[in-house]
Amino acid sequence: MRTRLLWFLSVPALLLCLTAMKALDEPRKGNAEAEASIQKNGEAFVEAFHKGDAKALAAFWTPDGEYTDQAGTNFKGREAIEKLFQEFFAQNKGMKVQIDSQKLHFVSPDVAIEEGTTEIFGPDGGPPSRARFSNTHVKLNDKWLLGSVRESAFTPPSNYEHLRGLEWAIGEWAGQAEKGEVEHFALAWSDNHNFIVGHASTSFKTALIGSAQQWIRWDPLAKRLQSYIFDDSGAFGEGAWTNEGDKWTLKAALVLQDGKKATATYTFAPADADTIAFQSLDRSVDGKPLPESKEIKLKRVH
Repeated sequence: MRTRLLWFLSVPALLLCLTAMKALDEPRKGNAEAEASIQKNGEAFVEAFHKGDAKALAAFWTPDGEYTDQAGTNFKGREAIEKLFQEFFAQNKGMKVQIDSQKLHFVSPDVAIEEGTTEIFGPDGGPPSRARFSNTHVKLNDKWLLGSVRESAFTPPSNYEHLRGLEWAIGEWAGQAEKGEVEHFALAWSDNHNFIVGHASTSFKTALIGSAQQWIRWDPLAKRLQSYIFDDSGAFGEGAWTNEGDKWTLKAALVLQDGKKATATYTFAPADADTIAFQSLDRSVDGKPLPESKEIKLKRVH
């Protein structure tokens, strides 16, 4: 049943056409009276949808208003839009809508453009159907109505563009240190490419000496990559990334399990397509310097 309704679940993006449910993330340009009218329409629109009232929903459009779905199919006029809602409600019962209105811009006193995302929830508790929308609101005979609603596929937000500088290092790597220890290092994308998840470990023969995990993210305030580090010994900390071309530097500060503070600088750079040059520098515990490590060549193993 759920699969059979997938097409209809895209239709409610037309429901998501009004700005009722949530405060905007950025200031709107326009007058307060017009904004309040559009918001009031939105609240009434959602109520009509929850009642399954196709005629009332179509009345929020201008007489020749349009709706265009994700496939590019255009429905023009209140009669066509009302029929579309009737078909939807005949196939779907108990659906709920949630609107996330993100932008509302008045291009003139009588025309406003709205953009945002919508979610439609089914009564079976399954995952919602999401869509993006772009709506044109027009003032006609002193009343705000929908002149046009356009739906597009929803793409989850992603920080990939900020993190892709490290994409060359995604994978699993291993290399031997000067005293025979083997260093393992792995980086992988999280869902939606909003984080890079790292895991590092050191072993000697068959014994694991230590391991740690880190989550690398884009910091929109500092405008740089940042790491959160968790060591299996109980230590934790943060680090900031900088780069010069393909060479990346991580300056990390940790709090050890006993409360002492440790710092270190790590450098990563591709030696070739299957080799990373890695080194730890400027290591200290409670301000006391530790010996620097020699550069290690990590080979791609996966």
